[in-house]
Formats: sequence, C-alpha cells, structure tokens
Amino acid sequence: MSLIARLARLSPRTTAPQALLDTAPLLDTDPRLLAAAADGAGIVAGSGVAVLAAVTMSPALFVVAVGVGIGTSVGCRTAVRTVGSARRSRALGAAPALVSRAVLRIRVAPTVEGAAAFAAETDGRLGDHLEEHVRRERGTPQSGLGAFAAMWRDTFPALHRAVTLVDAAADAPEDERTRALDRAMDAALDGTRERAADAADSLRGPATALYAFGVLLPLALVGVLPAAGAAGLEATVPAIVVIYDLLLPLGLCCAGGWLLANRPVAFPPTRVGPDHPDVPNRRWRPVVAGGFVAVCSALAASVVLPTWSVPFAGVGLGVGVALVVAYRPVVAVRERADELESALPDAMYFVGRRVVDGVSVERAVADAADELDGVARETFAAAARRQRQLRVGVEAAFNGEHGALRSVPSERTAGAAELLGIAAQEGRPAGRALVETADHLTDLRRVEAAARRDLARVTSTLGNTAAFFGPLVGGTTVALADSVGTAPTLDGSVPETAPLAVAVGVYVLLLAAVLTALSTGLVRGLDRATIGYRVGAALCAATVTYLAAFRAAATVTGGL
Repeated sequence: MSLIARLARLSPRTTAPQALLDTAPLLDTDPRLLAAAADGAGIVAGSGVAVLAAVTMSPALFVVAVGVGIGTSVGCRTAVRTVGSARRSRALGAAPALVSRAVLRIRVAPTVEGAAAFAAETDGRLGDHLEEHVRRERGTPQSGLGAFAAMWRDTFPALHRAVTLVDAAADAPEDERTRALDRAMDAALDGTRERAADAADSLRGPATALYAFGVLLPLALVGVLPAAGAAGLEATVPAIVVIYDLLLPLGLCCAGGWLLANRPVAFPPTRVGPDHPDVPNRRWRPVVAGGFVAVCSALAASVVLPTWSVPFAGVGLGVGVALVVAYRPVVAVRERADELESALPDAMYFVGRRVVDGVSVERAVADAADELDGVARETFAAAARRQRQLRVGVEAAFNGEHGALRSVPSERTAGAAELLGIAAQEGRPAGRALVETADHLTDLRRVEAAARRDLARVTSTLGNTAAFFGPLVGGTTVALADSVGTAPTLDGSVPETAPLAVAVGVYVLLLAAVLTALSTGLVRGLDRATIGYRVGAALCAATVTYLAAFRAAATVTGGL
C-alpha cells in the first residue's frame, strides 16, 4: 500500500473540496484520495507534536499541535490544488492546437479515427489524455473523442464543445461537415481567447498589489534611508539584510508562486531536446564565460568604483552571463521555430493553391520554397532537396531521421508536414483543405499572440522594475547615504557605506531574478530555458544600472 493510501485511511472524511475535484482530469491520483491523505498528514504531524507536549507537560505545545495539524492538512491540500491548477493552465493552452489538428486532419481525410489519433500526438498532458482514450477505444466503433470531450465538460466547456463538434462532423455530409469544423475551431479559439482575457483581468489586481507592497513601497523606503540616518533614526544593517534580503524576496516568491499557479491559461513552448544539433552539450562553456566576465568586471569595478563593488560586479555580471550563455542556444532554436510557424500559414496556402491547380504536393512544396523567406524558405527548400536526393515522401522529408525539421523543432510544422503527406495520397481534392488549413493556422497564431499581449501589459512593469527602476533607486540611495555620511552599520553609528551598499545590492539582484522569473512565467509559462535566459539578462542589466546609478549620483553629490 502506498504512503498516500496509508495516510488517507487515517482521515474521517471521504469527500474533497470542489477546487480539487475540478482538477481531477489533470491529477494522477483520485482527488478524494489526495484530500484524505492531506488530512492524514495533518493528523500524523499534529500527533507528533502532541506526544512531545505530553512528555514535556507543556500546555502551549498542545495548542501548537493543533495548529501544526491543521496547517499541514491545509498546506497539503493547497499544494495539490496548486499542482492541478498549474497543469490545467498549461494543458488548456494546448487546447486550440489539439482541436486544430483534429479539424485539419478531417479536412484532408474525413475519418474520425485518424483525426483522433492525429490530435493525440499533441505534446503535453492534453494529448496524453486523448491518446489514452484512443487506445481504450481501439477495435470498437468509438474513436475516443466522445469520452475525451466528456472528461472536460465541467473543467473547460469550450474544449468539450469543440471536440464534440469534431466528432460529429466526421459522419456529416460535406457541406455540413465544413460548417461543423468551422464552429469547432471557433469554439476552441473563442474559449481560449476568453480565458486569456479573464487571465489578464484576474491577474491585474494581484499583480498591482504585489508591485505596490512588494516592490514600490520597499524601494521607497530604501530611498529615505539617508534621510532617516540624518534624522537620528537607527536603521542597522542586520535589520536591512533580514527585511530586504530575506523576508521581502521570500514574500515575493510566495506571492509569485500563487499568481503562476492560478493563471487560467499558459501556452507551452516548443520542446528542444538536449540532442538538438544546435544545442551544445559542453557544460563548461557557461562556467568559463561567466568566470571570465566576473574577473574582468571585478577588475574594472576596482578601478572606478569603491571596494565593495568588486564582488558585486563579479557575481552579478558573472552569473548573468553564465545563464545567458547556457540558455541562449535553446532560445535561438525557439526563435527560429517561431519564425517558421509565423510563415507556416503562407506556406500551406501556397502549397494548397498549387495542388488545386493540379500540381503534385511534392512539386508544390518545392515551388512554395521560392515564395517564402528566411527560415521557412530554408526549411521547405531542404525538404524538397531531401525528397529529390533520398527518394522519400513529403512527410519523411520534413519529419524523418534526417528531415528538414531536425534543426527547427516545431510541432505545428511537423503536423502540417503530416497533413501534406496525407494530401499527397488524396491528390487534387485535398488542395482546398490545405488552403483552409492556412486560415486556421492564422487564427491560431492571432489568438496566442493576443493572449500573450494581454498578459504582457500586466507584467511589463514588473520586468522593467527588475532590470532598471529598482537598481536605479538602489544605486542612487547608496550614493546619497555616502554623501551625507549616515549609512547605517552594525551598531548604527559608524558612517560606512559598504555594508549598506552590499545589502541593497543583494536586494537589487534578488529583485531582478524573482520579478523577471515571475513576469516571464506568467506570459511564457514555467520554461527553464526561457526563464533562465531572461533572468541572466536581467541580472546583467540590474548590475550595470545599480553601479552606474551609484557612480553618477556620487559624482553629482561629490561623494566619490
């Protein structure tokens, strides 16, 4: 028996909160069992403290035992709900892509079984769930789409409606099938658009509160530290360190985690594996680059800035550059994939029009390369070249072992290539479906771009504060404290700037890392490469801004 099951047996309750039940499709365990296990964990934790209270005969510990038990139970349930919410936001971001794959597959070849299997190839938990339903229904008259749609009826009604329409469209006459598929795409896109708009609205208030009380107010208090010292108010460095370098960053992390867990939708990024040819596996490169920059920046700081700036410049720029070097290859691959996906609707339109005119799909792919630019031109030209040299089909030319998409991983383009392979078998009648595919891909791109723009309006202030505004205020504050000779120290009396400068500098770097990770996670999702790259860039910008602000303010006030 698993630990979860053992803990669940201790709970007197057999129900679960509705918030947990709503995440059932995304949890690997029954939410009722998880809720009971959370109660059991609370009972175990509280009992342990209660035993200690009985041994020590301490009444206060009995009260603590009750608090520990309740807190553990609530904490475990919150953790389960947070995991479920995070998985739901990521899964529902993939909903339009899944519906789009099913719709496009039926347009090219109207079989519901093929559409279900094609849609199940969508990356992520949503595609995994559909694949499970398809596998269960294999060998039966059902495709798995109906059962999959029913699972999402309460959690995401728009997805339920879209998949139900796709399921019904397969057996409908051709004119009705077209209308049903259009309505299915509209349902998925409208549902995602509404969720994204709701996300921006729901996050605006909490993000503003986090910015006001977690960033703006503390920075304002940093700005008055010189005046407080001049007025004789004690503000010791240990107090500043505890508040600014420990409590505030911890509070921002907790609040940011809550915001990330409760965002209604997130679009998963393109997967880039460690075996990608453009992603080097030499782990020493970031270390060497970061170490070299750290040494150079420390030497430069020692020439034009006070002694305390030497380790600050080395750590801030060294770690920042190491992160940028480590994750830049992955980010560059994703930028190329995004450029390819942005041109994919035009490519599918060119191919579809040529097929309608009676040209083979294989020849249409080569012709489309001449009409495209940039990465799309390179990819389609490479696919045409592989068809000719290796004597393989259209799909293999894109998705094969040595296919054109090996260096530009794009699930959407890979799916389009599979459709092209099917169209090559269907012949000229599939041309119109490929043209309609271009329209759907355009709508999909627009919805995702609009959703990211809505969220970016909420998070842009956080990102700018992390990289520039916060370091600017911090550096100016330290320079002013130095000029008036009232920088707080360990005993609150010696006018030494270094302790304050280091304490505020650490706060500036922590602020840059936490706020950048939060703003990036809200817009792009919790992707390690994207967050790591942007945090590295923010650390570099914050370090330079902090030191430059100190140097400029010190020069103006005559403190350096």
